[in-house]
Amino acid sequence: MKSLEELGKIREEARNKIEIRDSKGKVRIVVGMATCGISAGARPVLLELINEVNKRGLKDVVVSQTGCIGVCRLEPIVEVYKSGENKVTYVEMTPGKAQKIIVEHIVNGNVVDEYTIGAVK
Repeated sequence: MKSLEELGKIREEARNKIEIRDSKGKVRIVVGMATCGISAGARPVLLELINEVNKRGLKDVVVSQTGCIGVCRLEPIVEVYKSGENKVTYVEMTPGKAQKIIVEHIVNGNVVDEYTIGAVK
């Protein structure tokens, strides 16, 4: 049996996980999770984005998933929507790249140009 303190901690962790998917955030991070994205490794990218957002306590960031984004050869694909800014599409993502996007783009406000769809030839 768990103590009240342990149960309270579990409850808070569950609330944090739910809040990360609430669509009322100012920043939306969307991961393409169609069959092509999943087979290319989108699930670990999604999990890493969620872990980084939770670890940093970013309450105004929402991480969600969608179906096909439309460029299968560049999967996994992540799109970042910031209020008042153009959408940024990151391609050929990995969990390591996901960490860098959270730090550089989401926290510091600098688009990681080398990971964007415009950098791919």
